[in-house]
Amino acid sequence: MASLLQRYTIQQQKVKALEKAWPVKLLAVSKTRPAEDVAELYRAGQRDFGENYLQEALQKQRQLAHYDISWHFIGPIQSNKTRDIAGYFSWVHSVDRLKIAQRLNQQRPAGLPKLNICLQVNIDKEASKSGFYIEDLAAVIEPVLGLKNISLRGLMAIPKAGKCANDQANTFKQLADVKQSLNNEFGLKLDTLSMGMSSDMAAAINEGATMVRIGTAIFGARLKSTV
Repeated sequence: MASLLQRYTIQQQKVKALEKAWPVKLLAVSKTRPAEDVAELYRAGQRDFGENYLQEALQKQRQLAHYDISWHFIGPIQSNKTRDIAGYFSWVHSVDRLKIAQRLNQQRPAGLPKLNICLQVNIDKEASKSGFYIEDLAAVIEPVLGLKNISLRGLMAIPKAGKCANDQANTFKQLADVKQSLNNEFGLKLDTLSMGMSSDMAAAINEGATMVRIGTAIFGARLKSTV
């Protein structure tokens, strides 16, 4: 069985091989994995780690405070969790309501850089998922741009599971087209498409992903969270 570092190296190589005219950042999704795994990858050069569960993430952050890690929150956000997310993360990929963006802005501590955010898009309009519908994005852009402690960087999506390769590609292209349309309409320079995971990374990168969220392919099967 391949070791953690071997699996990580394989995923790095895959990302590099798929890169086109733009750089793609590998986000190591470390949810449910122990701090020791994060530390091992940090020593191997990985700096960006994604977490879904707030209390688990905060515990790891305390354990790894001596490492210069860029922490990304990628899970569902409840209103009562925004203060800690605003205070302890560099990125938030899962902003699914204007109210959440406003709370993160209000609660971002003074002295910290702006909080980088992506708007989560419910690209397939699944009832089980949160996020903005494509047709609703334009209405929230200007209010979000007015938030002084927030930096709107781009869009994030989790496509419907079980799609074939062609459907995956079409979905990712749709999100890339939406980003370009928003840039054109509002004169923006959105530079981030957070899309693609272990099972569909290739299709995502081919259609414009700038950040891929890889968990299982690096860390193995998800463990049960203890927090």
